[in-house]
Amino acid sequence: MKNLPIDDTHSNPLIQDAKALVQSYPKVPLTVDCVIFGFEENKLKILLIKSDLEQYKGKFSLLGDFVQDNEELDDAAYRILKQRTGMENVYLDQVRAFGNPARHPGGRVITIAYCSLLNIQHHSLNIHENEIEWVSLESLTEMAFDHQNIVNVCYSWLQKKIQEHPLGFNLLPDKFSLRELQNLYEAILGITLDRRNFRKKFASMDLLIDTNEMEQDVSHRPGKLYQFDYHKYEKNKRKWVGIDF
Repeated sequence: MKNLPIDDTHSNPLIQDAKALVQSYPKVPLTVDCVIFGFEENKLKILLIKSDLEQYKGKFSLLGDFVQDNEELDDAAYRILKQRTGMENVYLDQVRAFGNPARHPGGRVITIAYCSLLNIQHHSLNIHENEIEWVSLESLTEMAFDHQNIVNVCYSWLQKKIQEHPLGFNLLPDKFSLRELQNLYEAILGITLDRRNFRKKFASMDLLIDTNEMEQDVSHRPGKLYQFDYHKYEKNKRKWVGIDF
């Protein structure tokens, strides 16, 4: 009979010493907060829930929860998002940690913020507990805990990210007009861009494919429809220097 490997974790003095050392460390709870930005009807929105803490009754908070003892941080972020919203296939980026000792009224809690930007029309909410809803970013004033600060930091991170990588094209239809493209960047950057300079900037990148089609059933003068050349971008992305508006 083949001998099974023996688990000597409990008898290994080196492991026991390591465990004793860790157990002597201060115990500080660790959480993950998901900052989910969404784009819809030319507006940047954020997915929030109403806080269940009496002190913050009626105020919005981020989607968050504690990290389990045997759980990777990334796994915790995806678990929390799925449990709170039912959403899957959402890419999350780790932004940074927030550890102000006074950020939680019950004591010190360190949280790791994860961020995503998605097209609201492509990701349906399958769970609607705790009054979860998409809220316009510009309407936010005061949130629970330090979540307003977390949102502000992640928003600045997103604005920088969208100029470094062409991730905004994932929020547009497969075929889009330059008007729609400009509306997207203006909504995320929170600025008004010069129409001529904007179009000149993207024309110089040579990453838009003219479909030889025009917009249909629009209230304004129909514009040309384009597609983003993902193949050309992947081939030359090492040369990509971002978009400086």
